[in-house]
Amino acid sequence: LPLLLCAAAQAEPVVVGDGIPQPLSAMPGDAARGRAIVVSRQTGLCLLCHSAPIAEERFQGNLATDLAGTGSRWSEAQLRLRLVDARRLNPESVMPAYYRVEGLQRVGEAWQGRTVLSAQQIEDVLAWLRTLRD
Repeated sequence: LPLLLCAAAQAEPVVVGDGIPQPLSAMPGDAARGRAIVVSRQTGLCLLCHSAPIAEERFQGNLATDLAGTGSRWSEAQLRLRLVDARRLNPESVMPAYYRVEGLQRVGEAWQGRTVLSAQQIEDVLAWLRTLRD
């Protein structure tokens, strides 16, 4: 789990079909900050399960989708929903809900009512994922 805790989600993002079309924050995402979140072993923990086209990062995961080409495979709205709560698409997903606070099980007291990533961090990760095109 991340060392830094984020504030509680402001409002439930509106899901339309298989995505969340509206950004979660007023500021556009920053791809460089998003990449840093993805590689962080304390914040995003993405490379625990995913592999990504980041050659200098050792010990990348192989349990989940390779992030290479992500920006070509899914739209911005589809990626946003996958980051917010992948279980909305696949109830059996092991991917954490990075921007959900309700309906979670076995949440430590210190983390209750808090999202794993902030709205801005979701948008930053999304900006970086959109750069990953085949």
